[in-house]
Amino acid sequence: MSGVVQGFTVIFILIGVGYVLGRTQTLGPDAHQTLSRLVFFVFTPALLLHSLSTTDVAQIFSTTLLIAGGSAFAVGAVYFVLARTVLRREVPEAVIGALSSSYVNSANLGIPIAIFVLKDATFVAPLLLFQIVIYSPIALTMLDLTALRSGAGRITLRDTVIAPVTNPIVIGGIVGLVISLTGVTLPHAVEEPIGMLGDASVPGALLAFGLSLTGVSVLRKGESPRRDVALASVMKMVVQPILVFALAYFLFDERGHALFAQVVIAALPTAQNVLVYATRYQRGVVLARDSALVTTLVSIPVIGVIAALLA
Repeated sequence: MSGVVQGFTVIFILIGVGYVLGRTQTLGPDAHQTLSRLVFFVFTPALLLHSLSTTDVAQIFSTTLLIAGGSAFAVGAVYFVLARTVLRREVPEAVIGALSSSYVNSANLGIPIAIFVLKDATFVAPLLLFQIVIYSPIALTMLDLTALRSGAGRITLRDTVIAPVTNPIVIGGIVGLVISLTGVTLPHAVEEPIGMLGDASVPGALLAFGLSLTGVSVLRKGESPRRDVALASVMKMVVQPILVFALAYFLFDERGHALFAQVVIAALPTAQNVLVYATRYQRGVVLARDSALVTTLVSIPVIGVIAALLA
């Protein structure tokens, strides 16, 4: 539990700094929008490029990739269907909700938890790769085609093909993966600034999250889509960990520390990146913000229960 507390302390301190900056208007009235765009267009692509280009991809392709990636995609797909058929949401809001229900905070919280609790940061790498290379491109392409082009008429085949390769986050992930697979070594003068920019992604996203909480009431009636937030939170903190346990235990016959690690990773809260995406496309912003906050608070006792049962 001490590792859980350390990991979450890091998160709450940075969110708190962002909230104070917002309350005091130190960075101006448009700080949240500006910082979110900076994270989306610069910091996160640099983080993905640097992380993947310096990672041995051979170590990532494991059963963890299948379990973590498959469960995340399954939970997101179920949410999307429910949002479209039961809640009657438009595609962009359904996509943001699907990400809120399944997109794990694998970087800014997953890595500290993996280090402090699991004693091995490599447990997070397969899920991080899945979210970067597969999950994000699918979601961002859907947002590109439905949110940015909502008034542009019929979606063409050209739109579908071009959308993924013009998104900076997708580009960063693909370039980093290609560099890793080909064994190319970037010159130090190039790798160093990319790494420095990437290091700003995690604190930038957390600060932007704190800024987004300024002057708002979470789950406020009439503003927050409470049913959407409740559905996303339950699926993220209950359904996804149970599904991962079932897959790891019954299908892949995992036991002990490996099983514990799989379930802990699944119980991590919604990533702040989802709010960055929502802010970029101006769809589902409140849903992403409230889901991230609720799941972050709920994940503390959930991980504690998992540690008591499986550690």
